[in-house]
Formats: sequence, structure tokens, C-alpha cells
Amino acid sequence: MEQKTHINDSRLSIVFIGSGNVAWHMSQSLHEAGHEILQVYSRNLSHAEELAELVNAEAVTTPEKLNKDTDAYIISISDDAIAKVAEMLHSVLEPGKATKPQVVMHTAGSVSIDVLHEVSEHAAVLYPMQTLTKRTPVNFSEIPLFIEATDKTSEEVVNCLANSISEHVVAINSEQRCKMHLAAVFASNMANHCYRLAEKIVNEAGVDFNLYAPLIRETARKASVMSPREAQTGPMARGDVKVMSKQLAMLSDPLMKEIYEVFARSIKWDKNKSSCLTTATFH
Repeated sequence: MEQKTHINDSRLSIVFIGSGNVAWHMSQSLHEAGHEILQVYSRNLSHAEELAELVNAEAVTTPEKLNKDTDAYIISISDDAIAKVAEMLHSVLEPGKATKPQVVMHTAGSVSIDVLHEVSEHAAVLYPMQTLTKRTPVNFSEIPLFIEATDKTSEEVVNCLANSISEHVVAINSEQRCKMHLAAVFASNMANHCYRLAEKIVNEAGVDFNLYAPLIRETARKASVMSPREAQTGPMARGDVKVMSKQLAMLSDPLMKEIYEVFARSIKWDKNKSSCLTTATFH
């Protein structure tokens, strides 16, 4: 269920830990929504300065210079580095001296909120389910934000931030969020890699890959208005062995052959809900 909060219009202060793709877009969206970005922390000074300039913040590269009195610290870095950065924050924060809640949150899809339990009594997650790239414009209000919190204070802060920049805020637990992220890997990362493989084939044929843009748009549109299972078409869905065998023979890359065969078996099984199509069927 989408949630709203009674402090939705509050102006909160934020310190961003990280300057990558998610931090780039989220910090600017929060800044435009009226929140105060106090600092952008990054080990790379030029990266911190570039983003800090866009959100009228201070660029910092050492933990000791982090502002100790802010409403929220948003850790927006690679998943593997979150635990280490959480330890760093734990060592530099002075909760007893702060006048603000010091909610510590991360933006990762597959990292449990538990990684923040030792950092602050107020922990949260603010996960945007979208593929984000620096300098590539997005409408953040359309991006689903999945939130989680450990207590009432962190719940109010993360709700305030999320609802100020997105029209689709959903509270879920860490286990649900990990599954959402896994599904996103299939729906976005794997799908995009399939586009890359298609691009390689098209390039070999000397054809412009941009010609596939209408096909890609229509495939995505159908998946958003009907079940992808019902939208599936093509030789794999039909079980057209003759066409599949011909297409397999056209692939010189063994890995691409393997990918083709795995997808064929999976699509055929999903369509029939019976037995998997074996590789022998192609020959």
C-alpha cells in the first residue's frame, strides 16, 4: 500500500555518502523538492565537487569533516561497500550531541536494513527501482521508491523524503525488496544485455541498430499493460524448430548459442507449463 506522511512538506537536511548514478539523480531531486543537501561525500574530490555544485552543497572527502547534525545520511554507493561505510559512520557520528535525528539510510535493492543497525538507532532504506545513469534525465516522480524503517522516527523521515520526490512510495521489508531487485535484474539488466547481443548481430549485418527502437518500445509497452507471458511471441513461443535451428546455426559465438538455447527452453516451458524443450529439439 502506498503511504503518505504528515511531515511530507517538511524541509529536511541531508548528507549524501556517494556521488554515483543513484546519488546523482536522487540528490538533485531532493534538492529541487526543497530539502537541504548539506554535503556530498566521496573519496574522489572531483566527483564530490561536481555533484555538490549542482545541489549547492559542500564537497567532502574525509569522514572527520562530515556534518554531525543532520536529519539524514543517505548512503548511495556500491552494495559491497555499504557495510564498511556504515562502520565508518558509526565511528564519527556523535548522536548524543546532535539536535536532529541522524537517520542513516541506504539506497540498495539487495542489502538488508540490518547492515545499519549498529550505526544508528534510526535506520531506513530508500530504494529507487529504476536504471539510472549520470547526466541522463529521468522523471523521478514516476520512479517507484521502496522504503523500510526500523522505528517511528526513521519511518517519518524516509516517508517525508520519498513522498516529496515520487508519486509511488511503497513500504516493504528487506526480503521483499531483495526479490524486487532480483526481478529488476531480469527485467532491466538482462533485457538490456539482450539488446547488446542483438546490436552485435545487427552490426555484423551492417544495419543500424536504431531501427530496432520501435520494436523495443512496443515490447516494453505490452509488458506494462498485459502479462509478459501472454505478450510473448516468436519462434520460441511457437516451438518453431525449423526457424530456431536455422538461427542457432547463424550464431558463431558458443556463449550466444547457449543463451539462445536456455531462453528457448524457458519460453517453451512457460508457454506449455509442461516439459522443458531440450537442445536436441533444435537439430
